Amino acid sequence: MQVISSKDNELIKHIRKLKDKKYRDENNEYIVEGVKLIEEAVKENVKIKKVIICEDTTKTYEIPTNVMLEIAKYDCIYVTEKIFKTITQVTNPQGIMAIVEKETNNMEIDYTQDVIVVLDDVQDPGNLGTILRTIDSIGLTQIIVSKGTADSYNAKVVRSTMGAIFRIKIIEVDNLKETIKKIKKHHFKLMVTSLQTENSIYDIDFNKKIIVIGNEANGVSQEIQEMADEKAKIPMIGKAESLNASIATGVVLYEYVRQKLSK
Repeated sequence: MQVISSKDNELIKHIRKLKDKKYRDENNEYIVEGVKLIEEAVKENVKIKKVIICEDTTKTYEIPTNVMLEIAKYDCIYVTEKIFKTITQVTNPQGIMAIVEKETNNMEIDYTQDVIVVLDDVQDPGNLGTILRTIDSIGLTQIIVSKGTADSYNAKVVRSTMGAIFRIKIIEVDNLKETIKKIKKHHFKLMVTSLQTENSIYDIDFNKKIIVIGNEANGVSQEIQEMADEKAKIPMIGKAESLNASIATGVVLYEYVRQKLSK
């Protein structure tokens, strides 16, 4: 078994460069790290290009035998523990990562779904990852993100999706306003959350709706708010005036779930 021990190895340099968004975009690849995420990638038939394993991983990180048997079907590269520490992006690594190809096929919007979630410059990677996980949990299979939204293939985003990133089609658009206009032509109505309304999310019929989640600091941009067919707020009976973007998304989307289950 050949083990890479040099930080100047071309593959090692390539992995380190994949921490950069521009490089990820150029190579159409990103990094998946940890046992759970790699299990999910295998299960979802994601295109895994290489699996990188720390040579002492079975002693140090105790990767389950069934996982080792699965990843043996792929191109596996072993590295020393010292080298693995230079490429990992987590505090407590499990000694295994993979280079995965981004899904770029069929990036057309699916108009058959009841709701379409749109992110308007959501900045925090943790929020983005949690939103993707929430969307996956309610059976939606796509999300539209603005250019100003955090990169969906950032390592923190990928980890916080807990595998949802392999099931959600992420459609990044250059012009959010024009994209929303296009969706509205397919009989969808635009709903934005706003404090400047008396309507509650419980007053909204979540059927054929575009739901826009805004930037953490500034909310939904003014030009998108002006396009809204409906505005609604999340009722709060405490002293807090607003919710974290990912929690707000969960509250809104699970009202959609409640309505769907009650029909």
